[in-house]
Amino acid sequence: MEQFDFDKDIYSTIRRNIKKYRKQRGLTAAELAERIGRSHDFVRQIESEKVAYNFSVDTFYRISVALEVSLDQLIEK
Repeated sequence: MEQFDFDKDIYSTIRRNIKKYRKQRGLTAAELAERIGRSHDFVRQIESEKVAYNFSVDTFYRISVALEVSLDQLIEK
């Protein structure tokens, strides 16, 4: 049986990438929140390494569209 090497900390990878691309676009967390229809606090929690907050595929997709990056870019190590 084939063994796969899964990213054991995929949410941390995504969190770092969201923050990286948000800053590259010159957006604040509040501006990103407005673009995706969520609260500023919600976006801060997503980006926080201290909060183990998991988010939906819908939110993941909305963020990729708002940041103008592919879903693949958000999961790259």
